[in-house]
Amino acid sequence: MSDNNPVVNLEEVPPTFNAASYFVDRHLQEGRAEKIAFIDDEGAHSYGDLAAQVNRAANMLRALGLRQEARIALVMLDTFEFPTLFWGAIKAGIIPMCINTLLTADHYRYILGSGRPQALLVSEPLLNNFLPIINELPTLENVVVVGKDGHGHALLKELLATAADSFTAAATSRDDVAFWLSSSGSTGNPKGVKHRQSSPYWAAKLYGSNLLGVGEGDVVFSAAKLFFAYGIGNANFFPLLVGATSVLMAERPTPRAIMNILHKHNPSIFFGVPTLYAALLADKNSAPQNGSNRLRQCVSAGEALPEEVGTSWKQRFGVDILDGVGSTEMLHIFLSNSPDDVRYGTSGKMVPGYDGKLVGTDGQVVATGELGELMVRGPSASDGYWNERAKTISTFVGAWTYTGDKYTQDNQGYYHYCGRSDDMFKSGGNWVSPFEVESALVAHDAVLEAAVVPQQDEHGNLKPKAFVVLQQEVEMSDGLEAELKEFVKNSIEVWKYPRWIEFAETLPKTATGKIQRFKLRQTADLKG
Repeated sequence: MSDNNPVVNLEEVPPTFNAASYFVDRHLQEGRAEKIAFIDDEGAHSYGDLAAQVNRAANMLRALGLRQEARIALVMLDTFEFPTLFWGAIKAGIIPMCINTLLTADHYRYILGSGRPQALLVSEPLLNNFLPIINELPTLENVVVVGKDGHGHALLKELLATAADSFTAAATSRDDVAFWLSSSGSTGNPKGVKHRQSSPYWAAKLYGSNLLGVGEGDVVFSAAKLFFAYGIGNANFFPLLVGATSVLMAERPTPRAIMNILHKHNPSIFFGVPTLYAALLADKNSAPQNGSNRLRQCVSAGEALPEEVGTSWKQRFGVDILDGVGSTEMLHIFLSNSPDDVRYGTSGKMVPGYDGKLVGTDGQVVATGELGELMVRGPSASDGYWNERAKTISTFVGAWTYTGDKYTQDNQGYYHYCGRSDDMFKSGGNWVSPFEVESALVAHDAVLEAAVVPQQDEHGNLKPKAFVVLQQEVEMSDGLEAELKEFVKNSIEVWKYPRWIEFAETLPKTATGKIQRFKLRQTADLKG
């Protein structure tokens, strides 16, 4: 963040600041008590309802014996109870740990054992993952179930029913840790990422309000879930900053489920990930008449958006997808295309209020057009990793944060994504960007998804290998393999084409939709 950047005045957030007071209570003061804040599978909930339930949640947590700076684990589906408990905890000065709902009992044992929460608040459909490990967690004093049957544990609805609906916010500072998120786990075990009370304000203002233009009249829908950075910004921080409405969906984001929500609630802004946009385009039911009639903007993050997906979506739906880059460490998107400047095939430019630079292995800024690792800084940056000092030091360098992604920047300032630093490899002395080869493959009509990793040839040299998921009605064949190789040769530099193609039914992904190439390397016993 440049010292003279007029977009950011850190004093906008006062020294004493409680994010829940700002994002929830402020709307009552500004006359939005009757306005709809959230719509979930059970119905609509006003800002007045939200404020009352947040206060009940804060009182309930205090009644459980939790005090300021204690931690609780939220492992919850996208229902109205999620923002209720998230903001209720923050209002009480208690730190919610937002945890992926798609993990195994072993993962939860690791995360809860490391993070040491005193309470677990879990959606009933997810409870079975915790039953084998609850007694192994000595700091866990309370388990509260969100649902109809607590299976021997307390029920949230019963605890809230007896809690008062008024609460005085804890006197927290703008720099106090307010909540944790988990890193996506694209390279291994997720890390606890600590965010400050002021972080949601800056992420929502700089990207959601200033760049994307989310306003009070918008209805937003995020297929990306609330438990991770992209989703919690889209569906929680952005609408609540300006008094808009957010649609939540508890079920898995399949193309059919997404189109049903788009058609039923007519959101004006939709947030997805590249693999979901590709799946929607491949689904025959995904047509404008089956979606939202007021859709004005779409956003993509999580991985870079292939140019073919963006142009095909615009052609079918008449709405651009803004491809953006964010991270759990920076809370949300800091590099993006913008509504008046969409250039498919690029990641756009730095969001005003953030600074970025590309550095080489020596830590020095690279020349225009040269490959470098992206570093970013801005006011929504994390306070670091929990209990991971070495990784915190290596990732956060002063005010700058390493993203782990390689880019080039052209003469006009647009960033071009090349791949994660640990996914890039050299072939014949030249860098290979897996994303570039994957984008060439998905431009073929037969290909739905692709992932590229290095593999040694008979001489021990690294060459690209592709894992390809075909469109639903396409059959794999030796002829198709040869056709795809030739197609890539005619699209990008010949030496980058995949020497081997393995057809697969699915690709391993994180819950955020990121392809886990490290698993493909392990499966194939590759040496990248």
